[in-house]
Amino acid sequence: MGRVPDDRAEAVFEDYKAAYSLQQAIAESERCLYCFDAPCIQACPTGIDIPTFIRKIATGNLKGSAKTIFDSNILGMSCARVCPVEVLCVGDCVYNREDSPPIQIGKLQRFATDRAYEEGWSFSEAGEPTGKKVACIGAGPASLAAAHKLRQLGHSVTLFDKRDVVGGLNITGVAPYKIRADQAEAEVEWVLGIGGIEVRTGVSIPTDVSWSDLESEFDAIFLGFGLGPDRFIGGEEGLSNAHGAVEFIESFKLGPVDLSGVKRALVLGGGNTAVDAVRELAGLGVADVRMVYRGDESGMSGYSHEWKAAKVDNVRGVWRTQPVGYEVEGDRVTGVRCVTVDADKKPIPGSEHVLPADLVLVAIGQAKLGELVSDLSGVEVEWGRVVAGEDGATGRPGVYCGGDCRNGGKEVVNAVAEGRDAAIAMNAYLMGAN
Repeated sequence: MGRVPDDRAEAVFEDYKAAYSLQQAIAESERCLYCFDAPCIQACPTGIDIPTFIRKIATGNLKGSAKTIFDSNILGMSCARVCPVEVLCVGDCVYNREDSPPIQIGKLQRFATDRAYEEGWSFSEAGEPTGKKVACIGAGPASLAAAHKLRQLGHSVTLFDKRDVVGGLNITGVAPYKIRADQAEAEVEWVLGIGGIEVRTGVSIPTDVSWSDLESEFDAIFLGFGLGPDRFIGGEEGLSNAHGAVEFIESFKLGPVDLSGVKRALVLGGGNTAVDAVRELAGLGVADVRMVYRGDESGMSGYSHEWKAAKVDNVRGVWRTQPVGYEVEGDRVTGVRCVTVDADKKPIPGSEHVLPADLVLVAIGQAKLGELVSDLSGVEVEWGRVVAGEDGATGRPGVYCGGDCRNGGKEVVNAVAEGRDAAIAMNAYLMGAN
């Protein structure tokens, strides 16, 4: 298993949300009303008992607080940093209904989980060996959560990943002002610390190892391979300064990047990846960063609180603008050809224009990887997503799935919940099998 290098461009970023001190954490936790129906719990995909972990901070039981979190979400440290709490637990805090500041649940969760890491507290141990073996395809949050729960239940687990580093999106794709790759790497080590999880990196499934070989070696398979490469508008081939946004984010999270000649950058798209990309470019020192979106500001799919922060960083939006091609000199983009669109997103005749750029990142979505399971009869794919029941079971006995390959690209916390719940269902299958 490889490690993230030290010369990462992301190292210039500091946490966007400052950590609480002990005094701040206690003061904030004492505001919690310990609601009987606790809407914040319902808003958390992993169902953390939020009022209880907060109450334990208030009473000085920090170890108990951390345990409450990790019992539901073994990736609670990263989720405390990367979850869009504004639209999940914090967004459902009852204080919002009283025009009062909601409890800062994410920051309190970060305080408790960080303390657990600092103190080396351990809350998990492997169960009695069952003799059953499970393969997890992909080593991102869904597979890590599944693997950990399976080990608690006594099954041996092997993680397969095409990369040399383990951690998936948390390592390669999450904005560094939320969590850096080295922090995510520490979390991987925390999860693997339960023991009994083998890691095989640099292995592509089913190219290097076939599905039939996996089914011969393992009693069950968990599919957690995430999403595929960036989608493009067309014409990017061979251009040295036009990249997929996900590809670019991975490059600077895992190594150095040279932006010395970039004064103007355009990010095409209006989703969360696009918002992350513009904030990252601004943080890396690009003076003029713009997000180009064919809809209005109010209609963008990226979270409004993230876009608000981007505007504070002097990022600008170019609205109702549809990219249609590139102006090119040699192997470099000099501008993006665009048309203005109306409220129905239809091109307005005569509105063609060029936006100059030294760097273009395309953030209009990622390919789905459902074709990877085309040889697994019984596993259905719709719109590129693997079809599964609520427990993650596919139509093929012993094959389960979770994370982006199943949900199409939701949050890390959703992947954790799906991986954990699929592991519980896999346990029932394995222990009921002859």
